[in-house]
Amino acid sequence: MSKFDFDLFVIGGGSGGVRAARVAAGEYGATVGLAEESRYGGTCVIRGCVPKKLMVFASSYGDAFEDARSYGWDVNDGPFDWHNFADKMRSELDRLEGVYRNLLDNSGVEKFDARATVKDAHTVKLSTGEEKTAKHILIATGGRPVRPPMENAELGLVSDDIFDLPSLPKSILIVGGGYIACEFACILHGLGVEVSMYYRGGQILNGFDDEARGIVSEQMRQRGINMHSGASILEMEEREGGIWVKSTMGKEKIFDHVFFATGRKPNSDDMGLEDVGVKLGRNGAIEVDEYSQTGVPSIYAIGDVTDRVNLTPVAIREGMAFVETVFGSNPTPVDHELIPSAVFTQPEMGTVGLSEEEAAEQEPIEVYATSFKPMQQSFAGRDDRVLMKLVVSKKTRTVLGCHIVAPQAGEMIQLAGIAVKMGATKEQFDATCAVHPTMSEELVTMRNPVRTA
Repeated sequence: MSKFDFDLFVIGGGSGGVRAARVAAGEYGATVGLAEESRYGGTCVIRGCVPKKLMVFASSYGDAFEDARSYGWDVNDGPFDWHNFADKMRSELDRLEGVYRNLLDNSGVEKFDARATVKDAHTVKLSTGEEKTAKHILIATGGRPVRPPMENAELGLVSDDIFDLPSLPKSILIVGGGYIACEFACILHGLGVEVSMYYRGGQILNGFDDEARGIVSEQMRQRGINMHSGASILEMEEREGGIWVKSTMGKEKIFDHVFFATGRKPNSDDMGLEDVGVKLGRNGAIEVDEYSQTGVPSIYAIGDVTDRVNLTPVAIREGMAFVETVFGSNPTPVDHELIPSAVFTQPEMGTVGLSEEEAAEQEPIEVYATSFKPMQQSFAGRDDRVLMKLVVSKKTRTVLGCHIVAPQAGEMIQLAGIAVKMGATKEQFDATCAVHPTMSEELVTMRNPVRTA
């Protein structure tokens, strides 16, 4: 009989923690406990990917109604009913949380609706006062959005707050230029909100391919989003009519809401981790090796709390690799190379591999790219443009990066990601017959490079 209460105790009921817990229990027969202080499903299900994507869908119907009229349909617009949508969205999140709870129950995982901290290498302490011992502890507490260190910052919203708005504002200022800022700018604009953006850099979506993010920025401006580069807030305070803001550009304006999309922080605070020898790095990230193991052999960490690649499927992959390593006796490092991702702006951006700029620093490359008006939007009289782009190694002919800006780019990049992950060459792309007429056929019909570097 084990000297521990559990073979594994997981702290955090998000996607990564739940997957690790239920596979360890259900497939390997481990005794597993899991503590979650908030709602099961974590950031992705409760306050991230899922409600955000539902809002993306909701915000796209304005364009759909407009296009439908161009295609001969007699369609009348909205108005959009936020209360109707929000109530249904929250009901869906409740349903999904129930699914997560049932998955744990059906796998034999014992749940604790409590905050858990680490007392020692094999003991967790719950906010209920209980203490539980485990042979292995897995930290999967995720991350959270943070406000900038400025006076009255608490007057601003963060991404967690958007889904609980009692009503849609007439105007909003979004501070930040990353993917969260850009996604919500497009969402809220699509729902009829007057959106302004302040971001410090010269361009949005820092770290993504320059040409791709340039097209996204251009399309956002054309749609009517008020974008201000090199801008940030100097002062803000609550006044009659909303939040008064003074910017570094010298402008003063009152917005219904200010939304900070200025970064996230791992949820590692006040957990007792450093006291037991777990090292925390920059921004509070838990330091782990390639097997997600901390400096304390019995304690592992996965997902956003490690601040490696902060994406839900990556946390799930890390959870599976952890279980395979610890309970499957098959040491499995996590593969963080060539991870496809999507930014759900309007239009969407899908990307896998190296940007043109990153690849050019690494080796001589050829760039194959085309930008055009897609048939569906062009017929409807819209000026939207899409981008299909491949970054290719001159020496090996391997496709180093693929970047798509287009409606449904997220769906396309998932499939293109398989080819890039397999190490496909440009000639293998060329040897694939096009599916016509589609936007994505351009990925296999670009014969001549537009430039080399």
